[in-house]
Amino acid sequence: MPEPNVQPTLILSELDVIRIESLIEKTPGLSKQVAALETELGRAKVVKPQEIPADVVTMNSRVRFRIVETNKEFEKTLVYPKDLANVAESISIFAPIGSAILGVRVGETIEWPTQHGVSHVEVIDIVFQPERDGDFTS
Repeated sequence: MPEPNVQPTLILSELDVIRIESLIEKTPGLSKQVAALETELGRAKVVKPQEIPADVVTMNSRVRFRIVETNKEFEKTLVYPKDLANVAESISIFAPIGSAILGVRVGETIEWPTQHGVSHVEVIDIVFQPERDGDFTS
């Protein structure tokens, strides 16, 4: 019997989780995407912001990642929806790729359902992470 695909362990800041859950509560009509994000939050290891490893994607991190199926690379800042207009080259936590990369370590690949099937997203580098720079409140 083939082994099921094992997703990487997600590591999330408790502050990010609190803020994301608050946004989800305020989101009218729970979409499939938000439901998938809630599932990811539920399986994550949640730690204090000061305990976040430097190689984990957190909110407001600037991340280089690649879509495995197309081999296209991107560099985006993962933001809350309210910050999309204020941050150049940003991606919302509610976007499929945004939800996919949160809590993932550099070098890991995560499987994420899309409207076209399943995509695999590989985190290549974290150019900037607030916690790594000593900002534990972003």
